[in-house]
Amino acid sequence: MKLASIFLLSSAAFFVGAGQGLAAPDVVVSIKPIHSLVASIMKGVGEPKLIVDGAASPHTFSLKPSNAAAIESADVIFWIGPGIEAFLEKPLDALAASATVIELEDAPGLQKLPLRESGAFEAHDHGHEAEDAHEHGDHEHDGHGGFDTHLWLDAMNAKAMAAEIEKTLVGADPANAATYQANGAALMKDLDTLDTELKATIAPVKDKPFIVFHDAYQYFENRYGVSVAGSITVSPETMPGAERVGQIQKKVKELGATCVFAEPQFEPKLVAVVTEGTPARSGTLDPEAATLKPGPGLYFELMRGLASSMKNCLSQGT
Repeated sequence: MKLASIFLLSSAAFFVGAGQGLAAPDVVVSIKPIHSLVASIMKGVGEPKLIVDGAASPHTFSLKPSNAAAIESADVIFWIGPGIEAFLEKPLDALAASATVIELEDAPGLQKLPLRESGAFEAHDHGHEAEDAHEHGDHEHDGHGGFDTHLWLDAMNAKAMAAEIEKTLVGADPANAATYQANGAALMKDLDTLDTELKATIAPVKDKPFIVFHDAYQYFENRYGVSVAGSITVSPETMPGAERVGQIQKKVKELGATCVFAEPQFEPKLVAVVTEGTPARSGTLDPEAATLKPGPGLYFELMRGLASSMKNCLSQGT
């Protein structure tokens, strides 16, 4: 009788442990900023797998066999959509038949901004409404259906995506719903605090124009009031020719752009060429978190890094 009781208690303990750990869904996430949001909501339950790791960029990424295996065994997959992760579109169709695949560009409550297709663009008054995709042509780089898909560079968009992530995880794993909901609520508060902090960081330099490597920042620009005057290239997969570089050099001189920002994954020599013969300084922005370690804190580190890099470069000489 005593042995039977011990067996039953051991069995109960096993199943409780399985429910807390082994029962967590197998979650795969495309890029670091989104992985960070998912990891925050999954804290205490499990760790999502990341596809675009290290210093890789989704613009130039090639799927590895380990990534394909992760997709094939996943229960839930989160990605932005084909405008950013074009390399994932066919593998998801072929390998993710048994997974719940969430395109976060479809999350309710997102603010979507139209694509800009010129390297030397003027400031836009975007407003706060999504644009009709059909009014902006068929250009698909960094966009899907005519809008810019760097959606995470606005903390309020991060909140909208986090709400969709939480809802999906609760549906996929009801046993851990309370943990997902508690983590989601904490994340929402932290994102509100971050949003206020970023506005304060940027405020002293928000009227100073600058040039970026590629047009990835208009959500940050729109939310926090910075003055991006142009980009060296529209598409980071295609390096600009002499004519484009000349246009940007002219723009730097005309507008008095105080900084030109490179990105870690792409050719920094172009920034030196653009700033040659101008008083503009150079800096680095990392919109896809190439240099950051994955985890729940990455999104906050990413956004604070953008704001501090802008402030540090733009405030020199004032």
